[in-house]
Amino acid sequence: MAIVTHSESETSMLGARLSARCTAGTVVAFFGGLGMGKTAFVRGMASVLSPEAHVSSPTFALVNDYGGNPPLVHFDMYRITGWEDLDTTGYYEYQEQGAILAVEWSENIEAALPPDAVRVTFRRLSETEREITIEGVIL
Repeated sequence: MAIVTHSESETSMLGARLSARCTAGTVVAFFGGLGMGKTAFVRGMASVLSPEAHVSSPTFALVNDYGGNPPLVHFDMYRITGWEDLDTTGYYEYQEQGAILAVEWSENIEAALPPDAVRVTFRRLSETEREITIEGVIL
């Protein structure tokens, strides 16, 4: 399913809509370049799953755990270049604990994604518009 959003706010609202379909252990894998709206989408997810969370890009921390029940854990895999790097993020441990994982730069860890991962792909249409394709879940 492809949806066009016209603002950061609409992208965030789409994330909130998707979060209603997430259960413990859901992996949401994001694909798309810099500035595409991935963090805005996660901000929308957190507004439902962990409303007290302050969502920011985990670029420097690599992982942000926003809490919730189940917890929402936000990963940035931009700098992950191998299995050893991936192991240090806690990705597998959070997955085993049943957290909902929001994984930016999933193209860098595609082989580690579970077969049932929800795939969210961003394509820039204009400065403010994005085509967001969601596979693996019906909204």
